[in-house]
Amino acid sequence: MEKRPVNPSQQLQQVKDQLEQLQKHYELILQSAGEGIYGLNTEGHTTFANPAAAEMIGWKLEELLGKPQHDISHHSHADGTHYPKEKCPIYAAFKDGKIHTVDNEVFWRKDGSSFPVEYTSTPIIDENGTLKGAVVVFKDISQRKEAEDQLREALSEVKQLKTQLEAENKYLRQEIKLTHNFEEIISESKSFKKVLSQIEQVAATDATTLILGESGTGKELIARAIHSLSPRKGRPLVKVNCAALPSNLIESELFGHERGAFTGALNRRVGRFELADGGTIFLDEIGEIPIDLQAKLLRVLQEGEFERLGSARTLKVNVRIIAATNRDLPEEINKGNFREDLFYRLNVFPIHVPPLRERREDIPLLVEHFVKKYEKKFGKKIGIITNKVMNELMTYHWAGNIRELENIVERAVILSRGNKLELGDSLTKPLGTKKNKITTLSENEKAHILKALKFTNWRVSGEKGAAKLLGIKRTTLEARMKKLGIERP
Repeated sequence: MEKRPVNPSQQLQQVKDQLEQLQKHYELILQSAGEGIYGLNTEGHTTFANPAAAEMIGWKLEELLGKPQHDISHHSHADGTHYPKEKCPIYAAFKDGKIHTVDNEVFWRKDGSSFPVEYTSTPIIDENGTLKGAVVVFKDISQRKEAEDQLREALSEVKQLKTQLEAENKYLRQEIKLTHNFEEIISESKSFKKVLSQIEQVAATDATTLILGESGTGKELIARAIHSLSPRKGRPLVKVNCAALPSNLIESELFGHERGAFTGALNRRVGRFELADGGTIFLDEIGEIPIDLQAKLLRVLQEGEFERLGSARTLKVNVRIIAATNRDLPEEINKGNFREDLFYRLNVFPIHVPPLRERREDIPLLVEHFVKKYEKKFGKKIGIITNKVMNELMTYHWAGNIRELENIVERAVILSRGNKLELGDSLTKPLGTKKNKITTLSENEKAHILKALKFTNWRVSGEKGAAKLLGIKRTTLEARMKKLGIERP
């Protein structure tokens, strides 16, 4: 049976029909794609675009064709600065023949808004190896960027909380090393019962408390007792000794700083107020706060708000404030060294701690307590404290209060060779103990200055110096020492 010859024109039409169907199929794929797709010739003009591309950048399809695509959607960086097409990775694809993928740029819409994109620019090369243009596939990654930003913010917050927890743990480890605690408030004197009653009254509240008293009277123990009896006892009690910090570092210590806030600020630092959030902050020697920092402290007292050094971000904390001082703050106000409004904010509930010489009946209890403490520390056993020794301690003028008593008992335990407490020459004789002996004013003055110098380990100036203890200027003390022939041994 003979085969019928194929009509060339029919065969050609079949091929055309197949190609047309294939083209429609590919166009349908392009039209249906969720990603934006557009083609460019070697001049950067748009040769085709799918509906998703037009919709994402807010143009109609007919408005895009034949137009320079870079000028329409890729003309600027995210910050609005010009993006020259010579540096555009999309253009680079039909210049170098390489595929370029980018995920940190933006496309601009017709209405002037922008959105973050991820795109791939693939070169179009014909059968002769000639670059004919590029095809760009892009998608809006706004949701992904938003999720990434939220994740970064969350990680930053976690890092900040971790830093704060590490700082709290470090601070608490330091606090654990301290030997003082609430149980060490030892007293049976009537003058101190009022203080204990005030502690019980104020501890249950959040009232700002100002503890007043001479140096060495145990003001820190009062602060610890208030915190231990308060609802905040599960949170930190953060202590700041304002007198021990240089004036240029107090603000950073209290409120923290950002990296680069000042020379030497290599890392962010969490301040003591942030550490104390939810707990209590104890500002010891509050009278030493510089006058220019007192306004910021007043703001924390009033509003619970502050900024770290080098930061404009306002932080808010919930902190109970206990302050202490041995200064006469009303007198400091008159001298212009302390703000009156800050004093009234601090002085909501004042507690006056009596000096040791006004609670002498507590001395035997305190001596016994300190002897036991230093017996254990030095591996000794002191079983006897004679009446003579106790009488000397009871009649001594305790200028340094309980701190001085503890120091002398510690020294006595070291000096004691047997089981009997020996004072040695730790105490200067109280005035009037020598019968039929009236000393001159110069002798009395010399003895008193020597006592102060011994107590301060012969430190003349500074917050812990003898001049401060005696209430006179350093130059005055040095002049009196020279006149009386007092020299450091």
